[in-house]
Amino acid sequence: MTQQSTKPVLVTGAAGLVGRTLVRRLVAQDRAFIAVDRVTSIIEDGIAINGCDLGDIHGLHALARDGIDSVIHCGAFSGPMVARDTPYAMVQINIVGTANVLELARVHQARRFVYCSSTSAYGVTQSGVPIVEDSLLRPGSLYGASKVASEYITTAYAEQYGLSAVNIRLSWVYGPGRTTDCVIRAMIEDAQAKRPTRMSFGQDFPRQFIHVDDAADGLLRALDAVALPRTTYNVTGNGRVTLGELAALVRRVFPEADIELQNGPDPMDEFQGQFSIQAAQRDFGYEPRVPLELGIRAYAAWIESRARQAAGA
Repeated sequence: MTQQSTKPVLVTGAAGLVGRTLVRRLVAQDRAFIAVDRVTSIIEDGIAINGCDLGDIHGLHALARDGIDSVIHCGAFSGPMVARDTPYAMVQINIVGTANVLELARVHQARRFVYCSSTSAYGVTQSGVPIVEDSLLRPGSLYGASKVASEYITTAYAEQYGLSAVNIRLSWVYGPGRTTDCVIRAMIEDAQAKRPTRMSFGQDFPRQFIHVDDAADGLLRALDAVALPRTTYNVTGNGRVTLGELAALVRRVFPEADIELQNGPDPMDEFQGQFSIQAAQRDFGYEPRVPLELGIRAYAAWIESRARQAAGA
């Protein structure tokens, strides 16, 4: 791992699920950082978020005017279910925004640029064959295509301008802090409210989840690795489960949970095989540490705590 610089790490999307976890980890490590998101705010633990749109290149440069050590770029629309009716905004934020942050990193000679990509870049994949980073990319959504385009731009910056840059493909991220569409959260909230969960699909449909703490760990390990032999890595959880198997895990946490799923694919998602994480394990020591059942329990506790806080407000 590298020696820590006194200059700050710039984190975009710092008010989002992964970004919040990252900046809290940087605080725990006593590292300097600049947290950026669309709106100025104060999040948990009193961490200040600087408001700056990714399209505001002058505002980004103003935030970094005293120099930066490196960049973790998480700022983007966060999944294929988001901004489906505003494709132009998806392109502007996910692709042009990435180019703006890359230019910032180039001008300020950042030590490393870590791009938070997605396994949506692969599109539909085969079952029974480990999905490695060099697999053919066939994104089936504009979101997935925006991740592919941003990966290519990131790699081009690395090759043409000598920027040390890497793309980290995360799978379905869940855990404390996730408030957007999430099947795990839906099952937990229904169980806590003693509501039935009914889905007309999913019993045999697989996903490879990753807990937000593991996602942050993978990004930070890529940030701090002395050298990275590859430009792209899968960073996911080890377990690939069907939504039916996920429902069984939720029932272990909530024995009274009433969950019924039908067979068939998720109409809003793509079928994907098991993602290999061997390259990340080998090159920067990534290992997922949060088993899915433990992650569900932690997520349930967080959701319950937020509900109590809201009730007491």
